[in-house]
Amino acid sequence: MEMGILGLPLSGKSTLFEIMTGGKSGQSHNETVVRGQASVPDERFDKLVEIYKPVKVSPAKVPFVDVHAVGEHPWEAVRQSLSGTDGILHVIDGFSLPDVSLSLEAYRKLEDELILSDLLIIEKKLERLAKMSKKAVSPQEVAQNDLLPRLKDCLEAGKPLRAAGLTPADIFTLRSFSFWSVKPELVVVNVAEDNLAFADEFARAACLPEPVLGICCKIEAELSGLDDTDRKEFLSSMGISEPAFGRIIRAAFSLLGRMSFFTVGEDEVKAWVIPLETKAPKAAGAIHNDFERGFIKAEIMSYADFIAHGGSQANVKSAGRLRLEGKEYVVQDGDIITFRFNV
Repeated sequence: MEMGILGLPLSGKSTLFEIMTGGKSGQSHNETVVRGQASVPDERFDKLVEIYKPVKVSPAKVPFVDVHAVGEHPWEAVRQSLSGTDGILHVIDGFSLPDVSLSLEAYRKLEDELILSDLLIIEKKLERLAKMSKKAVSPQEVAQNDLLPRLKDCLEAGKPLRAAGLTPADIFTLRSFSFWSVKPELVVVNVAEDNLAFADEFARAACLPEPVLGICCKIEAELSGLDDTDRKEFLSSMGISEPAFGRIIRAAFSLLGRMSFFTVGEDEVKAWVIPLETKAPKAAGAIHNDFERGFIKAEIMSYADFIAHGGSQANVKSAGRLRLEGKEYVVQDGDIITFRFNV
């Protein structure tokens, strides 16, 4: 799982990458592609750490990719570097442009590039299929030939493939393509410190089905350099509960269809990242393949039950809220799990 960061030059995308991951952008040290991981803010995880006081803490993380595209063909560098990402974080300049219409134009400019790129892929594929003999066309290509004209119409109407109403079967048919506009997208508007409401104005004017969040990278960069105490004081003075970059990281995590379950103890408290709707054996495999291969049962307590019973597993068990679940159990976000296995 990776989230690619896109934005026009000077939109603040590399600054946002640095704020979220704590790493330096490609522009800072002359690298084209830089990868970093952002810890997902989670009050539940923080509470578990407070209770267990473990030697090691391992929060959930979201990988981000930043591309510093330069040269004669910058879009080609972006396309090659981010084609394998699972989602897009699209950063919009909302601080230097004088009105919302210009920010919308900037958003549309890059979005049109993504749509055009996908359209060219489809046109080339349809041309190739049209020249092939029926015997040479595979069953998968037959399905693609039926589906691609509808997607072509969607793109020619200026809409991303996200809007094409694709079914899971359609997605499977398209698995050999690296389409841009089918990826889930999170729109982030980088606003000026004296106009924080600009992002809301953008969202109302754009009427996008994609989520839109605002951030002032200038303020957030200052926040990221403070220790926890000073950061809380700064946020309190501004009447803000948490940094905006935390909301963006959580939104990206959710957009990618991920959730966390926890393992706890005095040695380590860890948030394990798994896709939504994951069954217990596959979740066990996130820890180690042997856990999945030799899965017997999952000993589970919900985070809510754990807190309601004083942060004590013994109390949860005494109350009859500690459960043993089998292979068909679908892990829930925030489950605290101990796996029983035998290899």
